[in-house]
This record gives sequence, structure tokens and C-alpha cells, in this order.
Amino acid sequence: MAPHSYPMKQLGPQLGGKAFNHSSNNDSEAEYDRLRDLARQEAAKRGSCFDKAHQAYERGDGAAAHELSEEGKQHAAKMDQYNKQASDFIFRENNAPGRVADDTIDLHGQFVQEAEDILEQRIKYAQQNGQTHLHVIVGKGNHSVNHIQKIKPRVEQVCQELGLQYTTEENAGRMYINLQGGAAVMPPSNNHGGGGYQGGQQQQHGGYQGGQQQHGGYQGGQQQHGGYQGGQQQQGGNDNEELEKLARKFLPKIIRKLEGCCVVM
Repeated sequence: MAPHSYPMKQLGPQLGGKAFNHSSNNDSEAEYDRLRDLARQEAAKRGSCFDKAHQAYERGDGAAAHELSEEGKQHAAKMDQYNKQASDFIFRENNAPGRVADDTIDLHGQFVQEAEDILEQRIKYAQQNGQTHLHVIVGKGNHSVNHIQKIKPRVEQVCQELGLQYTTEENAGRMYINLQGGAAVMPPSNNHGGGGYQGGQQQQHGGYQGGQQQHGGYQGGQQQHGGYQGGQQQQGGNDNEELEKLARKFLPKIIRKLEGCCVVM
């Protein structure tokens, strides 16, 4: 994920536990706040240098303006470094094994641009590894100014740019993305178990249940998206059962007729 510059208005107050989508400890909250606070300090220094550089340029002191501008760029680079560290830290905390399913990504605590970069990388990775869908935890905006969701609109924008369909889940802080380009139809809620394909077999979520895939490939033995091939088709099994029933019903009559024919001959 490439570093980005964040306007000071994005570097808001300390977030602490509000950035974590789980029960966090004080040390984790303190580390996250420390990194974001260092980024805010560098942002303030950057702004001050650029203001002074502008003033120096206005009074005709080009050398001072250039020096202050370069100093401001250095503070901007440090700001990006601290924000990158904070973004990586909160992502590891919220997406640690056991905290989210394999088909889920949690973007709590990310700035909007950070969330976009992470999401684009995750979608690319998921598609390359045959995953059919992705659940994205975007938050409900409870801790944002005026309780407005900031990350969700950007997730929607990314999906639109990539030609992927999406929908808001029953939990308004979660989104469901179909990674195959089809309609974003949620599988039954009690099937949320895992994600993607492993060893050529899809796990339960968005996948295989009782030999019939609920979303993204197999339905009634008919292939929908060219996603899963191989194994036995459910419809073929049903046909075999029907043939067996017919055989049991009519075979005795056929045998009796054949026996009669043999006697005549």
C-alpha cells in the first residue's frame, strides 16, 4: 500500500478503543493513539513550514521559501510513515486469526484512503485465489462526525469502478461483495462459516452445503458462473434414483413377458 498524504481534517481526535472491532487492551489502544498522534504532530509541522514558505516567497526570499518547503516535505513524509504504521497496526489487530472469518475484512480504524488501498489489494488477492465473495466490515459511523459513514461510500465507489455488485447486510456496518461479477445475493445467514476455495472444494460459507452450492457456482447441479467443475452433479444423482425406481416397478412385468415368449418359442 503506497503512502498517502492526509489533510489535517482527517487527522481527528484520538480514537482508542473505537478503532477496534473487538475487546482491546489498553496497551493496544495506547499504541494506536500514539502513532496517530505522531502523525498529527508531523502534519501540524508540515502545515507550519508550508505557511512560512509561502510568506517567504511573498516577501521575495526565494531561498528561505525553498528551504521551508523542503522541510515541510520531510514532515509530510514522516506523517505518512506514522499513519502507515498505525494503519498496519490496527489492521493486524482487527483481522487477527479467529477475529474474522476467512471471507471477511475489517476496516475499522482506517482512514478513507487507507481503507480503499487495503480493499483493492484484498479483492485482487481473493479473486486470484478463487474466492467468490467478500464481507467488508465498514462500521456504522457511530463515532464519526454527525454519525456519517465515511468508509462505506468509498467501498461502494471501489466496487463500481471494478464492476462488482454489492449490498448492505442486515448489520448496517457490513457489506457483501460478489467477486464474480454477478448479483450480490446473500447466502442464508446461518451459513456464515468460512470463505473461498481450498483444495478445489469450497468451504461452507457462500459455498457447498449438502452437495448444493448456495452462491457463486453450483445450483441444482447446474453450473452458474463456471466456478466449480468436477465431482457428481446433484441432478444426475436424482435421475439415477428415478431410473432405479422405474426399474423396480416395471422389471418384474418385463421378465414375465420374456418368460412367456421363451415358452412359446
